[in-house]
Amino acid sequence: MEKTALIVIDLQIGVQTETTPLYQLDRVLDGVNERIALFRKENHPIIFVQHHDQGLVFHSPEWALFPQLDFKRTDYFLDKTHANSFYHTHLQNLLQELDCRQLEICGAQTEYCVDTTIRMAHGLGYRLFMKRGLTTTVNNSLLGARTIIDHHEAIWADRFLSFL
Repeated sequence: MEKTALIVIDLQIGVQTETTPLYQLDRVLDGVNERIALFRKENHPIIFVQHHDQGLVFHSPEWALFPQLDFKRTDYFLDKTHANSFYHTHLQNLLQELDCRQLEICGAQTEYCVDTTIRMAHGLGYRLFMKRGLTTTVNNSLLGARTIIDHHEAIWADRFLSFL
């Protein structure tokens, strides 16, 4: 069986604000922690991706991962400055070193960094998986978060990834 890496994208404190909270964040964090526990049990790698830019300043309190996440020093951590987790990062090299051709994706924000990373990974030939409901985003002026998530899950299903 091929080795699979869990990619946890941008579950960082500063991705939400008081006025724009992430949709069902507690449920998402609980679900991601369940996946982390399974990956640890099966000795598969876990990679936490953290975005940084003017709004998420590197090593600031807002840049930090949500403390509810079960991350450990032995996990892998990757910094990015673009919606695509592969762009100008060492993610592809790390996945090659770990001998991973399958990826399970979760995190924030559904329509930005998660979607962009899924499409890029698909284009690079990775086999992708996801558990439904383990991405999150915020409401915007056009659509509610639930609609955004449902829309993207419908697009990804059996085109870009398989749901578990």
